[in-house]
Amino acid sequence: MIVSELFEPEFIKIGMEAEDKDEAFEELADVFCQASRLNIREDILGAIKERERKMSTGIQKGIAIPHGKTSAVDKVCGVLGISQRGVDYDALDGKPVYLLFMILVPLAETELHLRILKRLAELLQNPQFFTDLASQQDPVAASGVIKKYENILAAID
Repeated sequence: MIVSELFEPEFIKIGMEAEDKDEAFEELADVFCQASRLNIREDILGAIKERERKMSTGIQKGIAIPHGKTSAVDKVCGVLGISQRGVDYDALDGKPVYLLFMILVPLAETELHLRILKRLAELLQNPQFFTDLASQQDPVAASGVIKKYENILAAID
């Protein structure tokens, strides 16, 4: 249950208002700071933008996984943003993204970071996961969708 632990309801934003990638990063950083009660907005934005400069994290149809390493967190953390309109993200396929999985990683957590990215990629291989998650109107329900699909993967493993 690696992924579902990152995206608890208080770390899920339904109905993102952001229209572009930078606005999305700011909106997700604000959600994280409010939910965690940590004032590390600039650290988050710096880490995410530094990673994004290497290559877009808009990885496949409608999905982005902005992630970065920072000393501002002491454990792996995440925020999920769901946009009904889509965010202009400069994605690899040139299309808007609707699900944004922001992941923040402590500097020393490389192995766990890779495991989380791998598990998220496995979840995203199921097109029904995207459809079910993107249609959610409530953070609790969205968190439940992640848990449901992660349980299915765990049963297969």
